[in-house]
Amino acid sequence: MISSVRGLVLSAVGSTAVLEVGGVGLAVQVTPTTALGLRHGSEARLLTTLLVREDSLTLYGFATADELSVFELLIGVTGVGPKSALGVLAVLTPNQVAQAVAGEDDAVFRKVSGIGPKTAKLIILSLAGKVVVSAVDGAPRTRRPAVASPAASVQAALIGLGWSERVAEEAVRETLAEAAEPDLIGVAALLRLVLARLGPAHQASEDRQ
Repeated sequence: MISSVRGLVLSAVGSTAVLEVGGVGLAVQVTPTTALGLRHGSEARLLTTLLVREDSLTLYGFATADELSVFELLIGVTGVGPKSALGVLAVLTPNQVAQAVAGEDDAVFRKVSGIGPKTAKLIILSLAGKVVVSAVDGAPRTRRPAVASPAASVQAALIGLGWSERVAEEAVRETLAEAAEPDLIGVAALLRLVLARLGPAHQASEDRQ
């Protein structure tokens, strides 16, 4: 079991980060928000879980213990694969997941690519009593230094995830236009808003892998 990794960031694009640990480059699947918080050439530490399949060994990494905990709970739900679980954490913070479960709001989970109505309801039932709403929804622990504007960073992340440059640019522009205080929105918050706006249009099939 690999519970964490620490090493030099070789790359962080879309939902994959590569960390050099002991001379070996480890590919780690992460949320786009976590990827944006990793700076090329700097040292980073991720909490991890290793999923073993007959044909693959896949490492998933998280910036916080809460994210890791929620991910492990989600993949324990029938019909929710690791890809969809990462999709949930790309759109919602752990505290927002807890709030949705407490309020039995399955609609927020249906916005995630690969999660249909039945699976969304099953998430609510399966996580009930297992996640707790915090008094304050803490900010992400890892942030990328202000090298590019939030809009440019989010567009780059969306393109890395497979959306076209046109769709990424339009989604970011429209999201900022509807925001009450667009100048105050950070990269992580803007990314979540844009991903929620795009919804499951990019991938319509259930993620059961």
